[in-house]
Amino acid sequence: MLDPRRVLTFREVARLRSFSLAGESLSLTQSAVSQQVAALEREAGTRLLRRGRGELSLTPAGAQLLAHADVVSERLRLADRQLADSAARELRIGAFPSALATIVPAAVSALLRADHELRVTVEEGRLDDLAAAVRAGRLHLAVGFQDAAEPLREHAGLRRHDLGEEPMVAALPPDHRLARSRQVDLADLAGDIWTAPSADGLVARTCRTAGFEPRIAFATSDPLAIRALVASGLAVTLTSRLLAGQLHGVRIAAVRGEPARRALYALLPDAGARAIDRAMVRELEAALTTP
Repeated sequence: MLDPRRVLTFREVARLRSFSLAGESLSLTQSAVSQQVAALEREAGTRLLRRGRGELSLTPAGAQLLAHADVVSERLRLADRQLADSAARELRIGAFPSALATIVPAAVSALLRADHELRVTVEEGRLDDLAAAVRAGRLHLAVGFQDAAEPLREHAGLRRHDLGEEPMVAALPPDHRLARSRQVDLADLAGDIWTAPSADGLVARTCRTAGFEPRIAFATSDPLAIRALVASGLAVTLTSRLLAGQLHGVRIAAVRGEPARRALYALLPDAGARAIDRAMVRELEAALTTP
């Protein structure tokens, strides 16, 4: 097996394209760095670097090993952060807005009732950014969602824990022509002005599947803004069943047929997750299924 210390030394040389600069970075002499890389090449049985006049470049084998070395370095940084966090009673969570308005507070409250000394911090963000933060160890856990009808979305270097699914329902102004209906056909809202998080998200795609292009005049994912826009009669929208319970002053109707559903999931590191992180996942599952 290749010596991991030599692999990381090689990575620094490859990154800086210099034995002397790598030595400065690693607090080693240039000779020691050169000897470690030479020993690694003997272990690998192939050349990893081309040593030209005044420059270094990677061989194909070197480029291949560098990709693995980057993964090793990233995992060691994550392990270092996880070990530092292991004794700390701290939980750092990232989530999207409607989760922050529903299942995240319920789950956090349940954890705090069991452990009054636990320190919890929560932040909102885009799923890709939150996933990167979990991968780097800055967050312990992230909550995301996707259209339940699409293939499962996986995130490299992370473990996905499915929390459950929930149907989308129609949110209508109190004086809307269909406000007294318990169920609506989505196509009946084709002529209305809409609010949605984006022009290509789940709400917009669901409308297109129903045969019309929604007129999205208000682009927001903020639950308070959504409630205000719909309650004021400025727009209609589709919202999750959970969030619908928070939209006071808004009429909620089920969507006839097979309504769109969103799948909620949590992301944890693929190794090194703590007991408290797994407990948070269980509380999120419970919050999602609680009426």
